[in-house]
Amino acid sequence: MNYFVKEGAVVREIWGKSDTILFIFAGASAEFALNKAVDWLYFTGKLPADPLGRLFSTVEYARQIVFSSQAGAHKAIDTMAKIHAGVEAKRGMAIPDWAYRDVLFMLIDYSIRSFELLERELSLAEKEEVFDVFSQVGIRMGLQGLPSNFKDWQIMRDDYLKQNLQQSHYTFDLYKQYRKHLGPVRYKLLLEGQKLIVPTVVSELLQFGKWSFLKPVLQVYKLSRRLRADWLIKALILPPAYKKEISALDSRPV
Repeated sequence: MNYFVKEGAVVREIWGKSDTILFIFAGASAEFALNKAVDWLYFTGKLPADPLGRLFSTVEYARQIVFSSQAGAHKAIDTMAKIHAGVEAKRGMAIPDWAYRDVLFMLIDYSIRSFELLERELSLAEKEEVFDVFSQVGIRMGLQGLPSNFKDWQIMRDDYLKQNLQQSHYTFDLYKQYRKHLGPVRYKLLLEGQKLIVPTVVSELLQFGKWSFLKPVLQVYKLSRRLRADWLIKALILPPAYKKEISALDSRPV
């Protein structure tokens, strides 16, 4: 079969494990709260009503693309484009290209960061592979102004972090919703996980501080994976309503 992402590619390894995906989720949930275009995510009301479900649906689309055939991935991308076009029609204005690029850049950045946090450092060739996969997604969606290579992406990503993030009332409201849907203990764990994964600019805007108590705990968790006891830790810290979805992240879509 002609897959969108070739078998054995590191992108499949990253998006085939719930651990790395959950840290991608954590980083994106922090950065979404600061994005200057976050009002688009509030327009339909779905994000504040169910922030976890909304982020899981985004993750699921990404996984469909990573593990699908070329035709299947194109179908998933085209479906995403139609959904966004429908939102634009309802609001009577277009989502700016830079906002689309920002989401794409987050997927690239947090894919790399989460894998390196939990597994090992990626080679330059592997990072370029991550970039290439999501760049093809952007090209299929018809996005303009995409960087042509990983080096140019790094420059654009740094510029984006400086120019397109800000604290706003959406920031505070979204974190309020995270706490409401997670509960105080799991919410605290989310914050500590975000501290480990987000870029410095995001950390500073959210006033995180430099230390997370999860840093030493992470070493224990890595050991638990070798002993195949990580399911117990996940069962304790993950929201019961989403355990089925989270468990499914360890199985690859067909």
